[in-house]
Amino acid sequence: MTKDITSIFKDHLVPKEVYKGGKNIPPTDKKIYKLSSNENPLGASPKAVAGMKAALDKIDIYPDQTDIRLREALVQDFDGQLTADQFLCGNSGSEVIDMLLRAFINKGDEVIFSNPCFLPYSVFSRWYGAHQVDVPLLAPNYDLDVESILNAITEKTKIIFLTSPNNPTGTYIPKPVMDDFISRVPKDIVVVFDEVYRHFADADDYVTALPYVLEGHNVIGLNSFSKTYGLAGQRIGYGYTTATIANYVRLIHKPFLLPLTSIEAAIGALNDTEFIEKTVKTVLEGRIYVSKAFDELGIEYWPSQANFFIIDPPLPEMEFTDKMMEQGIMVRPVSQFGAPGKVRITIGDKEANEALVTALKKIIEDDHTSL
Repeated sequence: MTKDITSIFKDHLVPKEVYKGGKNIPPTDKKIYKLSSNENPLGASPKAVAGMKAALDKIDIYPDQTDIRLREALVQDFDGQLTADQFLCGNSGSEVIDMLLRAFINKGDEVIFSNPCFLPYSVFSRWYGAHQVDVPLLAPNYDLDVESILNAITEKTKIIFLTSPNNPTGTYIPKPVMDDFISRVPKDIVVVFDEVYRHFADADDYVTALPYVLEGHNVIGLNSFSKTYGLAGQRIGYGYTTATIANYVRLIHKPFLLPLTSIEAAIGALNDTEFIEKTVKTVLEGRIYVSKAFDELGIEYWPSQANFFIIDPPLPEMEFTDKMMEQGIMVRPVSQFGAPGKVRITIGDKEANEALVTALKKIIEDDHTSL
């Protein structure tokens, strides 16, 4: 029998939906406000940029063989509560997700996630033949369905993905809910707690993964330098967990994994307290301004603990997206994230937020006029 190359393809790697990142600003002379990818409204940390520039004279040689310098900087950023052995670094938070799946998932193992959520949880786990278990967030507020997640756990469950604040909904998991959940998860399951938007969360009962890691639970706090620090283009992220888990996952860490410019940028960004505080202040003030505008315009939205909102647009999602683009505002439809009909809008700086509100008013007025 004649065979071709497809006979040795992995049967779980078949053409399916893939993750598509937000679009970049198209070539145009028109002013465009990109409120579609949750990027930092102030740009990049100046200390991060300075660190990158200083490294340019050395880009002809290999970078650090390991990520130890960045991990030591992270120890300082966490006020010495964790050791360097407890951190994992990678080229973006997404790559850390990939590393965790490679380390823990064999074909047929199960991962649990809750849509609407970050699409790579499902896309990446499919690469390794995982059986995907979607336990949707509860309507209408996008609350975590704790009981259904716990009931979905089987002997094949290896990883549970939680996100707080959640992308694309902006909602979060209150500490009492998280406390209860962690206390009931079996000890042989890894809980990946995606907290890349944690700097923007100001709810009294918001909690990160840190207290659970300090207590020795099998929890991994996932973080990125793309949001608060303004380094989306450098693709750098990290996770923190118990030393036992981190040292195990680090066994698949490639040598020279992180570019020198990324290492220097990340270390510089961690030390840029002024920029971090300014970024958070800008987002929190913008969040209040935009939410008030939504209220005045009658746009349904969900309260957010992140640097974006998810809304139920006044027009069908793609028509709304196109009309917003005509007004110079890029927004993101999030059907692909498991939220059909909804649109995600990033909080920008003062100018961008005002342009957003102006565009929304124009679209609503035009829609009413056409009736």
